[in-house]
Amino acid sequence: MRGRDLINNGLPDELILEIFQRLDSKPTRDACSLVCKRWLNLERFSRTTLRIGASFSPDTIVTLLSRRFLHITSIHVDERLSLSLPPPPPPPLKRKRGSNKSSSSPSSSKRQKLSNKTRSGGAENAESCSLTDAGVIALANGFPRIENLSLIWCPNVSSFGLRSLAQICTSLRSLDLQGCFVGDQGLSAVGKFCKHLEELNLRFCEGLTDVGVIDLVLGCAKSLKSIGVAASAKVTDLSLEAVGSHCKVLEVLFLDSECIHDKGVVAVVKGCRRLKSLKLQCVNVTDAAFSVVGDFCVSLEMLALYSFQQFTDKGMKSIGKGCKNLKDLTLSDCYFVSCDGLEAIAHGCKELTRIEINGCHNIGTRGLEAVGKSCPRLTELYLLYCQRIGNSALYQIGKGCKSLETLHLVDCAGIGDTAMCSIAKGCRNLKKLHIRRCYEADNLHILFSLKVGDASLSELGDGCPMLKDLVLSHCHYVTDNGLNHLVNKCKLLETSHMVYCPGITSAGVATVVSSCSHIKKVLIEKWKVSERTIRRAGSILSYLLERRQGGEDEEGSLDRNDMATRPLQTPPQAPEAFACSRSGKISDVKTQQTGPIPIGKNATFSQRKRRSDVMPSVS
Repeated sequence: MRGRDLINNGLPDELILEIFQRLDSKPTRDACSLVCKRWLNLERFSRTTLRIGASFSPDTIVTLLSRRFLHITSIHVDERLSLSLPPPPPPPLKRKRGSNKSSSSPSSSKRQKLSNKTRSGGAENAESCSLTDAGVIALANGFPRIENLSLIWCPNVSSFGLRSLAQICTSLRSLDLQGCFVGDQGLSAVGKFCKHLEELNLRFCEGLTDVGVIDLVLGCAKSLKSIGVAASAKVTDLSLEAVGSHCKVLEVLFLDSECIHDKGVVAVVKGCRRLKSLKLQCVNVTDAAFSVVGDFCVSLEMLALYSFQQFTDKGMKSIGKGCKNLKDLTLSDCYFVSCDGLEAIAHGCKELTRIEINGCHNIGTRGLEAVGKSCPRLTELYLLYCQRIGNSALYQIGKGCKSLETLHLVDCAGIGDTAMCSIAKGCRNLKKLHIRRCYEADNLHILFSLKVGDASLSELGDGCPMLKDLVLSHCHYVTDNGLNHLVNKCKLLETSHMVYCPGITSAGVATVVSSCSHIKKVLIEKWKVSERTIRRAGSILSYLLERRQGGEDEEGSLDRNDMATRPLQTPPQAPEAFACSRSGKISDVKTQQTGPIPIGKNATFSQRKRRSDVMPSVS
């Protein structure tokens, strides 16, 4: 019957809450909160996670959110993100008779004042708009049952605020203090009161020393499972010795420091027998430490090594001999590792599912052939700036790694159509393919192009119908014909990036848009898109705009210093930020890309904040 609300009249609160909890998409939850006041209140009641970006007054934001959301267990404050509140609604055109007051709501008035304050203070120092100790205390009082907290680049949070937080939020299990200038006193308080802490990120916490880290380790030794330390000059091997002596359940360790040596790494490896993930960027760690890793880390599943100057095939052979359960291997800028080392890993670690080789110039075809012959469970392969890897390497991958789902090739000069055809014929489960600047090729079959081109796309279309993600960059021999053949066979394609490919025209773009019913994003140069295509699929089109100073594109440069897999050059996508609107809905805020990042000691505060984006993640 018209006018009756059958859903609200027939469904109890418990059932609607159960439905809300099964909604994984945040936009869907936000849309539900706008249906009616009852659904708005129930959505607030069921929300468990908040993300807050930098604003005019994060302390005020925290206070407002604590009144609206009562069951929050996870809060992420990331002041690298900028956000603005939505504008208040326009005043009504007409007023009721006898009414001299504005009909705008109190929350609208508050938001108007706060927005005015934002605009008036736009030129002020960014640090003056950061979360302070008062905001941290308000956060603790408003959300005392919080379990996961991230305070990323909050420079005004000191040991006083952290101590107050630790005293109230004793149920904390995960704490991220990246870029916060907290001292030893605050960290000691966390160790004293937060006995259930499992994950701790101390990247770029420049005020810390061994004293604070050791106090925290002694307090949380029974529960601590993950530790990350980066760019803390006063955290030395003494802290790692304490970790090795007390944290017997540690599973994840991330270290990026010039002050860490073999002694500290060996202490952790010998004491933490449950270690599963090890990420290291320590120039003073040598093969001697990795010999111990191979002997003691029998449960190691993930190993990532960045910019090692004293790590050679000897260390690789020790790992291959002892770490039989290794599943994820990353080698970045390890210049003294050769094919012999990769062969040792492949023969010893047959459970490998993911391999990334980035800028290791001494690793060539023979090493990757060993992977194809010995690692049948491989699902992800990333080859970046590997000039010595040729077509026969990918031939073995296609022949032996039938489960391969993701393949990234960046600036691999020895790979051409023959290699791609081998992948297409052997890896029928391939879902993600990224090809960037693979120019050269050796002696290829006469039927194929002399470089990666249409023949590769044709074979991929026939052999990989499950393909969902395609990236083509600087592929000068790819044309609309090859693209047309691929999209006609790969009906599940969701994202397609086609940049710096002169053979792809507006007709090819239109083919992708019209042939792929599941397509969600297409990245292309703007001048290649016709008006008809814009009208038809404007919402899924993203454009590669003109370059800025420094060689970067506004949509994302494809040069070496901007590759997503390089840990020291490119920031990953930052998490989405949220702002509180009048209706209680949380709105998304996008971040802006930035230019080159100075990393010297004289870098400004904002530059040090940006540098954190390019480091490998802790977990």
